[in-house]
Amino acid sequence: MTMNHCVLEVEVIDAPTVRYTQDNQTPIGEMTVRFDALRDGDPPGELKVVGWGNLAQELQNKVQVGQRLMLEGRLRMNTVPRQDGMKEKRAEFTLARMHHVGGAAAPSNPTSKAAAPSAPAPAKAEPEAANWNAAPLVPDTDEIPF
Repeated sequence: MTMNHCVLEVEVIDAPTVRYTQDNQTPIGEMTVRFDALRDGDPPGELKVVGWGNLAQELQNKVQVGQRLMLEGRLRMNTVPRQDGMKEKRAEFTLARMHHVGGAAAPSNPTSKAAAPSAPAPAKAEPEAANWNAAPLVPDTDEIPF
């Protein structure tokens, strides 16, 4: 069994959108993010992020273009058809947890200044960890070519 757990600090470059599965109307949120290049002179990377269920709703309700986020999840490669008929591999990030970076975190918890940020974090961590395998995530057999 292979482990595939990634943490990325990103900037949102396309507003999140939500669609629903046909079978049980599960919400699926999608957005495009940018992350810094590993080497000077290289262009920044871009990545499609997908969140299922409650995370899809959170993307739609709490995320805006230009925000910086810390994302946790799984990376996989998709094969998609191009306009010229050829197939292309593209990376996709399946979201498990999302954290606002910098000043954006304050509006999400307006009740208190010092005590509140430390109190909700442990309560949120357990349900999110329990739901890690609840979403229709990527099979463990995906191969990441790097």
